[in-house]
Amino acid sequence: MSLARNIVTVINLGRMGFLTAADLQSRYARQHLDFLAGKPGAISRNVILMVEHDPVYTTGFRTESYGEEEEKKLKSHGAEFYRTNRGGLITYHGPGQLVAYPILNLLQFRPSMKWYVHTLEQALIETCAQWGITAQRTKDTGVWVEDRKIAALGVHGSRYVTTHGISLNCNTDLSWFKLIVPCGLKGKEVTSISKELDKDISIQDVTKTFLESFELAFNCQIETSLLENHEHIFIPHRAAFLGDNVAISPPISTQSVQAKRMLSTFSKKEEKDSVITRMPMW
Repeated sequence: MSLARNIVTVINLGRMGFLTAADLQSRYARQHLDFLAGKPGAISRNVILMVEHDPVYTTGFRTESYGEEEEKKLKSHGAEFYRTNRGGLITYHGPGQLVAYPILNLLQFRPSMKWYVHTLEQALIETCAQWGITAQRTKDTGVWVEDRKIAALGVHGSRYVTTHGISLNCNTDLSWFKLIVPCGLKGKEVTSISKELDKDISIQDVTKTFLESFELAFNCQIETSLLENHEHIFIPHRAAFLGDNVAISPPISTQSVQAKRMLSTFSKKEEKDSVITRMPMW
């Protein structure tokens, strides 16, 4: 008798700003954490939030290389800039880049952040293989085509509940990466599926391949849904994504998901009791 596979619901957010997507991540993560804490009515639903961001630079918890002056310089080029609680240093997200945020309870899969990152990498490697591109792991985080970076990973885990995720360059404008030293890896080139194949390959072209590869790597069952179907997620909550000067975010409606300037923090006790794991983005 075969065991039932975990269901992972895919929600395509389309084009969305970073803060709005981060707020949604925190709401789904909050549901997992409430479920684990035994809170009545809490729902533990594994989801992947698929999104294409407006131009934005994000850093992880190690931000010493990018102070206020660097932040102003990057913003002057038309990008947003945010400091987050994921692992790693600075990276770029923007149009033409497939971004996926799996919000999973790893206790339902395998309670190992190392396994989780390895499996995400495998899904990305298989996605590239389906497009005829030989990608691989190296000593540096992420997925590479020879010495060119094609996909980045940066994750956060609290009590084995995952947030943040992966980015895969499809037809991204790679010139945005030239303004930074992605995750401090000097002299490394960035590439995309379009660049490797010398033809335009969009996010829409790659999404189906990625989800099939994710389903295979995680031995799960992929289902699709609309954000509007998840009314339980639109409630007041407390969350942890940005590092400084955070405040409680009010509830958002299914009709109008508005970006918030800042997101909120977990209580001090909750942070102390949590098992926090951060893996690098880049």
